[in-house]
Order: sequence, then structure tokens, then C-alpha cells
Amino acid sequence: MTADAPLQQPGRPSLIQVAALSGVSAKTASRALSGEGYVAAKTRQRVHEAADQLGYRPNGVARDLRRGAKASTLVGLISGDLANPFYSRLASGLERELRVNGLQLITASTEENPEWERQLTDTLLERRVRGLVIVSTMARHDHLAGERIHGIPFVFVDRPPVGLSADAVLLDNRAGARQAASHLVAGGHRRIGVIGDLPRLFTHRDRIRGFAEVMEAAGISGWADYLLEDAHDVAAAERAVRDLLGRTSAPTALFTMNNRITTGALRALRGRAAPPALIGFDELDLGDFLGVSVVAHDPEEMGRCAAQLLLDQLFGDTYESARHVVLSTRLLIRDSSERPPLRGVDG
Repeated sequence: MTADAPLQQPGRPSLIQVAALSGVSAKTASRALSGEGYVAAKTRQRVHEAADQLGYRPNGVARDLRRGAKASTLVGLISGDLANPFYSRLASGLERELRVNGLQLITASTEENPEWERQLTDTLLERRVRGLVIVSTMARHDHLAGERIHGIPFVFVDRPPVGLSADAVLLDNRAGARQAASHLVAGGHRRIGVIGDLPRLFTHRDRIRGFAEVMEAAGISGWADYLLEDAHDVAAAERAVRDLLGRTSAPTALFTMNNRITTGALRALRGRAAPPALIGFDELDLGDFLGVSVVAHDPEEMGRCAAQLLLDQLFGDTYESARHVVLSTRLLIRDSSERPPLRGVDG
């Protein structure tokens, strides 16, 4: 190495600086750092030591652009709040499948804001991601049709595409909601409080449909009087449950339609001597320990399925029509749903 090479430079160090410090040409430095052949072992070591000393990192985006968009190893995941265990488990299953196929996952959160989703989608596509997996909060997806023409693969997860032909991995939300409603009705409950998410979300609407089918088949009129929506976070869910329980004819059971709503309900029920029966949609951390009955499913399996659909589009066979995979749910019965209506309260 040259003793008089500059070691401190403002900003990110360049390849030229690495070459100067290691005493080789920029082309040799590039070959050494990229693992290409025709570089002596001692020279390669000297270049890597110089890069480490300067804190040099290759520009992956520029490298991918030079090779062409299809050489990118990045796959984008656009989802809701990553603090939600559902999304983190989904990302985990997706990332594991992509990694073994030489792809890397980058994630971005919309917090259920359609405008943010549009901006994030545009940004990731500008960065030449290899494909996109989307848990969408938008009403329509026509704007992505042009990207499909250019061969960018999309997979929608949890919520289907609208106005766009694309692969999707979905839950059987209606069946899961029917399981929960049927169990509560069979237990003698007629006033069942339902606390839901944003009404515009596909998952919310699908779960409401499944619940309504059971209530109407059982001849339970006025069930919608006990439906509260827009409980998008834990605090809103807690307020909604307190509202329901404060009514003169309070519900004797609750159906909470996602994991954060269930958490809010548990906060509202804390310390109550005779809490209502409860079934939540989505498994909870420590749900088995707390004895909370849930409509369970496997977010990691959803991620793995999404990865496989994406990999098929990238490396496998071509399909004339979009594929939709629907994953089943199962009702896990624990203590919280086994509380019968108080005598004389429900009729």
C-alpha cells in the first residue's frame, strides 16, 4: 500500500480511492472486490484490506443497473405496520424462501395509507427490484399494468389485486369467521360484539360476510347493532370494547377481527369479574398461555407460498392466467370462548 494515500475523505469513499490505497488499477480493484478471476491472492487480500480501512462498500444499485434490471437480487415487500407480528412472520417466511434462491428481501410499511403505498411502489420499481410482494391497502391496482408488460412479477398477499391480473395468496377469511360465529352461537350466545378494522380492507369485509352468514342462518336479527368498525389499533379497539360493554344490553361474547383488536379487547376486559366470551382472528403471542381462543393460520406459510409464486414467475413456467392460493384457517378452542351467557342476561 502507498503510505501517502489519502485515508480521510468527505462522503462515501470511491473505488478509485481503494485502488490508490492498494496500489492497483481501478479495474483490478473492481475485479478483486467482485470475486472475479485473474487477480492474484495477495493482490485480492491487499484490495480487501484497503476497502475495509476506508469503509468502502460497492454500490449495489449501480452494479445492478450496469448488468441490467433482471440481474437485481432485490425483492420488495410492501405491507402494513411491521410492528404487527402478522407482518413480521409473513416477512420471515418470504425471506427464507428467497434467500436460498439468491434473492434478498427489503421491506417497507404503508401503515394502511394508499398514497404511501403508491409512492413506495414507485420508489422500489425505480430501484429496479426483481419483483414485488404487496399487502395492499389501495382500492385498485390498474396503475401496475404497465409494469407487468415489462415483465415485473407481482404477488399480492392477504388482499387480492383489483383491476390487475396478478398472483395472490389469501386466507379463507369467510370460513374462519364462520367457525368463530358458529362456536359462539352453539354456546348459547345471541348478542355478540364484533370489533373490526377499516371497512375498506378486503379482509375486514370478507370476515364480516362469513360472520353474517352464520348469524342470519341462526335467525339472529339485529346482530349488526353490535358491530363496531375502524378499530385499527390497540387503543381504538380497547375503546370500542368498553363502548359495547357499557351498553344496557351488553354483548355476552366478542369476536375480535385481528390480533391487535384482540389485544385491545384483553386490555378492556382486564379485571372484570365476569368477562364475555372471546374469540379473536389471528394467533396472539402468548395466546395459549392466556387461554385466548383464536381463528389461527400460518403467516410464515403465506410468505413461503408468496415466495414460490414469485420464484415461479422469475425462474419457472409461465402461466396464462393469474394463480390464487387460498390458505385454510382453524379454530383453536381455549378458555376464553367457553364462558356461557350469564343466566337471564341473554335470551
